[in-house]
Amino acid sequence: MVRKDLLAGAISRRVVHLLRQERERQQMSMNVLAQRSGLAQSTISRIEHELRIPNVETLLRMCMVLEIDLGHFIQQATKDVGGTKKS
Repeated sequence: MVRKDLLAGAISRRVVHLLRQERERQQMSMNVLAQRSGLAQSTISRIEHELRIPNVETLLRMCMVLEIDLGHFIQQATKDVGGTKKS
């Protein structure tokens, strides 16, 4: 069984990866995402390069700009890394 802290870290990294993919799919630069979300471009860069773990508020702000559902990305990331989801 995978330790819960390792699983949480893997899910978190996968969520960030999915967010970056979506940003790139929308052809949105980090600068534009930063301006629209009220975050610093350096913050987004650190998150995308796994140098910073984003909190829920930061993730929500990024998702609002990208017009995506954070819950869906968490579910997808959990599925991708083989974690279990409780109802």
